[in-house]
This record gives sequence, C-alpha cells and structure tokens, in this order.
Amino acid sequence: MRGLRKEISPNRAVFEPGERERLRRSLGRAGRIAIGAAAAIVLPAAAWAGNGQNALHPASKQEHAISVLWWVMLVGCSIGFGVIATLLLLGWIRRNRDYLPFGGRDRAGTAIVIGLGVFVPIVVLSILFVWSDLYVLKTTDAPAANSTRMSVRVIGHDWWWEIRYPGSRAVTANEIHIPVRTRVDMLGTTADVIHSFWVPELNRKVDLIPGRVNRLLLDADRPGEYRGQCAEFCGQQHAHMGMTVFADSPDVFQRWLANQERPARKPATPQAREGERLFLSLPCSGCHMIRGTGADGTIGPDLTHLATRDTLAALTLPTKPADLAHWIEDPQRYKPGSKMPGSALTSSQRDALVAYLGYLK
Repeated sequence: MRGLRKEISPNRAVFEPGERERLRRSLGRAGRIAIGAAAAIVLPAAAWAGNGQNALHPASKQEHAISVLWWVMLVGCSIGFGVIATLLLLGWIRRNRDYLPFGGRDRAGTAIVIGLGVFVPIVVLSILFVWSDLYVLKTTDAPAANSTRMSVRVIGHDWWWEIRYPGSRAVTANEIHIPVRTRVDMLGTTADVIHSFWVPELNRKVDLIPGRVNRLLLDADRPGEYRGQCAEFCGQQHAHMGMTVFADSPDVFQRWLANQERPARKPATPQAREGERLFLSLPCSGCHMIRGTGADGTIGPDLTHLATRDTLAALTLPTKPADLAHWIEDPQRYKPGSKMPGSALTSSQRDALVAYLGYLK
C-alpha cells in the first residue's frame, strides 16, 4: 500500500541485503576453525597417550598434583574462551547498535572491560601462581636428605640410559626397577650432552647436565610399567632414547636386584659357548661389559643380564632372538648415528652370538 511504511521494532536486528548470508558464512567458517583447533589438540594428545606416556594418568602423588593443576587450567581457559567468543559473537550481531543487550551504554561497556579484562585475570593468575608455586612445586621438588629409602643413579648417554644402584653391584640399561610405594631418590647426570629425564606418569622433567647431579623423586603408588623419554633434543637419535620404569612389589624387586648383582651365567650349550668365545674375541668386548668375563668395555650398555630386559637400544627393538640378530647385523638400519657398528658375520657366527646373549639372564 503506497505511503505505508513498515514499523520496525528497535529490539529487532536489521540486516542489509545479503548481510544475513554473509553472517551465515562467517559463522560457518568460525565453526570449522573451532572444530579444526579441537582436532589439532585432541588427536596429538590421543596419539601421545597411546604410547604409555600419559601425564594425565598419574601414578604418583607428584604427578597427580600436576595433572589436577592442568585440568583446572584447561577448564578455566575453556570458560574464558567461551566468554570471549560469546562477546565477539554478540558484538558482530549487534554491531549496528550503540547499546548493550541489557540496555547499558559506554559506562557499562567500560565496566565489563575492566572487570573481565583486568580484575578477573589478576585474581585468577594470582590464585594459579600461589597454588603452583607453593603447593605443586613443593610436591614435585627434589626429595629432602634422608627422606628416601633408596636411590638410583641414572646417567644419560647418546642415546641410551645407564642405570646403577648405589650400594650394590647391579648395573643395567634403559629399564629402571623400583619398589612400589617406596620413595626413591633419582640421581641424574650425563656422560656427554644435556639430556632430560621424564617419566610423565610419575613426575616432572629434570635436566641431566654434564658435571652436575640433579635429583628427582620417584614414588609410584601402584605396580606397573611407566614409559619415559629424553625430553631435551640431544642429537640424531633423540626420539629413540626411551626408558621404562618398572614399579615392582617389594619382594619381586628384591629378587630382581639380587639377580642383577650376580655375574653373568656361564653358557651351557656348545653354540652358546662358541658365542661367548666370539664375543670376547671380537670388538664387542671392547665396548660392552659382561661381569664375570674378560669383556670390560664402557662405551655401550652393560650386557651382563641383557636377556632379562624387554627391549634393545633404548626401547627401539624388543629383546627377541630375531630382533637381536638384526641389531647385531646392522644396528645403523634401526638407529642411524649410534656408536655401534655393523658386524660382518656368517649366519652361524651370528646365531652363536644370539644364543650366548640369550643366556645372559
């Protein structure tokens, strides 16, 4: 009807031609970005948790304190992100209006900015600082003198871990055994470059620095196997410098430790005896130690009880005869840059060496 204009409510949004479609496309892009960001966070986290290194699955009081702080920060950040996203969305929808949804104008907007942008962050960050600095750090700090029942010495090498138990003759590599529910003082250092010792389910990281000994508390509250990793880039095979912490019941641990203190078993079969002769005559004995024999090398891991370990080359391969044979033949195929060279052996010599090393229990 000519001359009749449609009255528009002041509380109703007004869209220019095509504006509604542009808004729909913008919201669609924002949704896809949000989904992509969530996937970028969740998928790597799921992959990380899949290899047994899940810092959010604590097995100690120390790691529990860290994980609770992480969850609180995640929830807080998610709420903060939601508030900011909501305000941005409201600002976009109401960009042609000069007042807030509840009727306030400039003074109310300034109060929101000061409250949410200044006051709330100061309060929240202060609480997080006090909580993390006074509680979490104290919980995860190095143990006080005489507060632990035993200690274990960890020495980082390129690219494996040497494990010693002060007060005993036990020496192993890449696999740390501790009694469950027992406070253990980990004494860490390195023989070459800087490494970082980290078992995510048990405690924080600690750097291993040449010429220094840094300490960390290991105190697993339940039996299990906890995978760790060097967390400081240390060269070509940094990614293949893993370790496992076995939290055993006290009686299982004592039996394991007593066995590790003994010298190597004498081979009982002709093939294994031939393997021992080969090991002592080849360069193997100049790099590795086997207590109770003439092999006294210190360049590579102690092999006195190699067959009791689950893995080879710092968790690179399982300790199975076939994998051990492959490792002896061509270690550079599996761990390029490692100090162990390949061996030009006949199949019978290789099998003899594998048979001998399989006796080292």
